[in-house]
Amino acid sequence: MSTVEELTYRNIGQNIRKYRLMRGISQEKLSELLDANSKFVGHVERFERYVGLKKLIKIAQILDIKLQLLFECNN
Repeated sequence: MSTVEELTYRNIGQNIRKYRLMRGISQEKLSELLDANSKFVGHVERFERYVGLKKLIKIAQILDIKLQLLFECNN
């Protein structure tokens, strides 16, 4: 995986965490709403697992944010 891809997935994980916490949703609850393994969101937020576009769209809908906010750079 290229550095750009790694940074993108890292930013996605950090942004999911940021917006999830802003909404007061636990990792387990978000995983449940995504119909995913209970540890899924934690793995994504820690950059241990990659998340596909369909799940990203659903995450954005659940968090009530625009999809592009998940891709923002956190430098």
